[in-house]
Parts: sequence; C-alpha cells; structure tokens
Amino acid sequence: MLLLAGCGSPSLLITPVSNTSELREISVAEGHAFGGKIAIIEVEGMLLDDRTGGLLQPSENPLSLFVQELTQAENDDDVKAVVLRVNSPGGSVTTSDTMYDALLRFKTKTHKPVIASAQEVAASGAYYVSCGADKIIVSPTSIVGSIGVIFESFDFQDTLDKLGARSEAIKSAPLKDMGSPYRHLTPEARAIMQNMVDEYYARFKNVVVTSRGIKDSKTLDLVTDGRVFSGTNAVSLGLADQTGRLDDAIDMARKMADAPGAEVVMYKRPYGYTGSIYAEMPAPLPQSNSLNLKLPMSDWMPSGFYYLWQP
Repeated sequence: MLLLAGCGSPSLLITPVSNTSELREISVAEGHAFGGKIAIIEVEGMLLDDRTGGLLQPSENPLSLFVQELTQAENDDDVKAVVLRVNSPGGSVTTSDTMYDALLRFKTKTHKPVIASAQEVAASGAYYVSCGADKIIVSPTSIVGSIGVIFESFDFQDTLDKLGARSEAIKSAPLKDMGSPYRHLTPEARAIMQNMVDEYYARFKNVVVTSRGIKDSKTLDLVTDGRVFSGTNAVSLGLADQTGRLDDAIDMARKMADAPGAEVVMYKRPYGYTGSIYAEMPAPLPQSNSLNLKLPMSDWMPSGFYYLWQP
C-alpha cells in the first residue's frame, strides 16, 4: 500500500572510493612564488598505535600517519619548516615516545625548524611529543602539562564473589596475570607495576629537562607533579616559549626558516578535507554536566601504561 501511495523504502547509496595510502598535499594559505612551504602536521586525538574510525568511516593509525607526514615533509626540499598542530590529551607511553623520537630524527636529518602550536589541549603524551619541537607556542587558554604516567585497572573480584562467580587462570607463573581485573592486585605485583610507572615517569621528566632546560628543582617538581596549567602559566613556568595562535606559530616557522613568503600546506587523504588550517579539528562532545570536560577521545582504550590526561 505504501508503494502504491508513492512511498518507497528508504535507501542508502554507498559510493566506493579508492583505498590508497597516498597523502595529497593541500594548500591552506597562499605564499609567494618560489617562497617554499610550511607543512602543518597534526598531533590530535588519542595517540595510539592502533587504527581508529567507525562504520563507513576511514580508519587511520595516528602513529603511522604522523610518521608518513614527517617523511613527506622530509623528502620535499620545498618544505622549509614544520608546524605541529597539537590538540590531544596524550596517549600510550610507547606511541608518545615513538612520535617524539621520530621528530628528533627528522630534525637531525633535515635541520628544518619545528614549532609546536597547542590548541585546546597539549597534555601528557601530546606535551611529550611537543618537547621534540624547537619552540612551543600555546594559546593563553590552552590546557598544558599533566606530566606523568598512569596505569589503570578495575578490580571485580569482590563483585564476582557476591555473584557466586569466579575467574580461573591457567598460568605459567604467579605474576603472569598481574593487573587482571578479576583478582586483587598483590603487593608484589603492585610493586612491579609501580617500578614501571616510575621508570616511564623518569623518562618523561628527562625529556622535559632536556628540551625545556628546567633545572630548578622546585619548578621541576611543580610542573611534573601531574597537574595541568593554563597556557599563560605554562609560559611563565618554562613549559612553553610564548602565547599565541596557530597563525603566530606559522609566522615563527617562516622566520626561523628564513622563508617569509612560504605557502602553508597540509597532507590529507583523498577523502574528507574542508580547506582550512583548522580543518577536521576534533571537537568535544556535548555534556549536560558542565564540570565534566569530555575530551575528543575514545571511551575504550587498550590496557597499558599511558602518558594521558584523564580529568
């Protein structure tokens, strides 16, 4: 009857696109002829060595994309400098450290200046990566810091006991399942996990001291106790060089590279580009509770150690 009345069933048209790993260079700000290029590379969202994306959405590995973009900027002689557009609460310890190391290798090999520009958030692992830049520019209202390490696990043993259920693990040694959510963390296992956290924390602090030159013990203790700072306070404490916007970071890159007429480019897949230096900026999801800041990150993460800000 619906068909006779002219009402058809709703339909979904799926248009296939080529599946390619190619990165296309997109101009987002004009420059002068033969003035060179400034490449904007994103450090955004959760930093994981894992593919992201949902149904009918392109999947991307943040670490893989970052390395691929750096490689493209490295191999292009016209690229005179790189600006990192940072908007991330951090991520896994290993991914953050790998991105930082890739940035240092890029600078050593190319001698091209790198400027990190913090947007909403440059916290924990994202700040760790930013320390690989020659200069860090932050918005006065950026959230900066959260220097530290976290390992989180749930403990469901008492809940399972109340339900009359229990988990049995056939394991090769007592510590094989340490950190399991199905049993209490033993003092021995806790000590081992704490030692690993302390090791990664010391690594993070060393990166801060090396890159930012913060040697005063009181200041270092303050900035590395896990708290976050406004961009303005981050500058006063030495965690950043100056306050400014993305345009200011681009201007600094042009000056440091002696390329005043440089065009600004980004690297994008064939799909989903909107043509601005702020294109595809992940936005926080709306919340009814104004005191609960929902960061642009997945609600699920693989278990492990993280340089991560989790308010």
